[in-house]
Amino acid sequence: MALDGIVTRSIVHELQICVGGRINKIHQPTSNDLVIQLRSNGGNHRLLLSANPTYPRVHFTEQSYPNPLEAPMFCMLLRKHCEGGTIEAVSQVGMERIIHFDIRQRDELGDVSLKRIVVELMGRHSNIILLDRATGTQLDGIHHVTPSISSYRIVMPGFSYTNPPQQNKQNPLEVTKDQFLNAFQTASDNDQLNGWLVENFSGLSPLIAHEIQFRASKLNHEAEANNQWSAFDNAMSDVREHRYCPNSGENNKGKSVFSALMLTSLQGEVKTYDTISFCLEDYYGDKALRDTVKQKTSDLLRYLHNELNKNIKKLSKLDEDISEAEDAERYRIWGELLLPSLHTIRKGDKFVELINYYDEDQKTEKIPLDPLLTPSENAQRYFKKYNKFKNSLAVIDEQMALTKEEISYMKGLLQQLSFATLSDIDEIREELIQQGYLRERGKKNKKKKKSDRPTLHIYTSSEGIEIYVGKNNLQNEYVTNKLGNPNDTWLHTKDIPGSHVLIRSSSFGDDTLNEAAQLAAYFSQAKESSSVPVDCTLIRYVRKPSGAKPGFVIYDHQRTLFVTPDEQLIKSMPNTVKNG
Repeated sequence: MALDGIVTRSIVHELQICVGGRINKIHQPTSNDLVIQLRSNGGNHRLLLSANPTYPRVHFTEQSYPNPLEAPMFCMLLRKHCEGGTIEAVSQVGMERIIHFDIRQRDELGDVSLKRIVVELMGRHSNIILLDRATGTQLDGIHHVTPSISSYRIVMPGFSYTNPPQQNKQNPLEVTKDQFLNAFQTASDNDQLNGWLVENFSGLSPLIAHEIQFRASKLNHEAEANNQWSAFDNAMSDVREHRYCPNSGENNKGKSVFSALMLTSLQGEVKTYDTISFCLEDYYGDKALRDTVKQKTSDLLRYLHNELNKNIKKLSKLDEDISEAEDAERYRIWGELLLPSLHTIRKGDKFVELINYYDEDQKTEKIPLDPLLTPSENAQRYFKKYNKFKNSLAVIDEQMALTKEEISYMKGLLQQLSFATLSDIDEIREELIQQGYLRERGKKNKKKKKSDRPTLHIYTSSEGIEIYVGKNNLQNEYVTNKLGNPNDTWLHTKDIPGSHVLIRSSSFGDDTLNEAAQLAAYFSQAKESSSVPVDCTLIRYVRKPSGAKPGFVIYDHQRTLFVTPDEQLIKSMPNTVKNG
């Protein structure tokens, strides 16, 4: 993985700004992540600690994370022992991917309490553990490791903390030239030069090992060992003296990678960052959130896709029915032609050819017959068919309209799930329960929300004006029907499923209007398109038809803007999330 011991060292160096800082709030937006809000050096910081098995990381974050109404047990424990406390030290264990946060706090009795948060960034074994510093006893971990899972180390309340297994590698920051050359010679003798740097020195990922060997290949020393040492020593000097250059790009295999050291071996464009936190935030982006959302929405996605497919098939069947029903007039004509010719037809005939007096050209009509019926019964059968299809046309038209509405609704929900946050998912699920599509899972929670207000996503334009974005139907309903004033401006993609966007001001400039249109286009089904049509009008001209599904509105007096969604612009806009 790209997050190695060197990246961890650069993170810890950056986090020294936290030392002496006071922890104000802690919340746990997901089962893997913690967000710590702290104040230090006269500024406020938001720190993300993640034990995500795929994307473990620690860094300052600018993103907004939902604060669940009910805090998980581990979060409540951290609040008890760490909120209001002071961070005394942030340190790395050797060159390993382990970070210690030492915290001093006064307990309920006023006695000094010393705690340590251990963050282990080790892929699927990643964890966040709270310890009592004096005894080394674990108070709890964000992920439990029971004796049945591991006999080597247990992560459970009351057990002593055990360090992860030692790899017995040399510290690359302390190794001498002789030690390095000995390791190189041993690897050379055993024909293991490919991964020898990773095998011998802690904290080095294959990415950094490849970078060192790439740099060595550019040097002109007589001996290859000296080239390797020079490249290695130069890289480790940068790490020792904290000369970092966070950057990201694509390696020679086309895979996106990042590092705290400058990667000269990257192909194509290289992106550099002022801090390792900016690098990590940009690199991981919303990958971790998307993964978590995907897991949480798997049942919803399956249900919505099934409903969508079911309605598409129903629409196809209705199309067949309407084609058949449109033949109703032909059945009436056949019945009318058979009546005066009954004497010419015998029971058992499979068809009869008669002149069609209703046709201008008086063409002969070949009429199929049921050989088991009498001529009179055959005529009555066609009259019955005519009446049946004539009556069903009105029902079919109504069913087609309802089915098309269902298809549009399901497509809209699927589009909303594609960029939903964790709190948005709960609201989409609640909407489906309210609409009768899903049943309440388990017993109803006795605790109710503080209000019936859904999550609100608020962006701030470059002119300092608030722009509200609804990311599901409940939010769209609230933003449009309850939050908006008559003279506020409302935006939505033209004839494309997407978010309701509200500019909460009666006066603003073109920049704000363009940014609001960008938000409407970005949070829509046309996110990847160019020149997306976005309608804008005043809230006074937007209304919900009686009996319409959540989020459906009609509007007039609109004008249409054409914008191409700019992801960088959207990400650069200040935004906050307010939970109901």
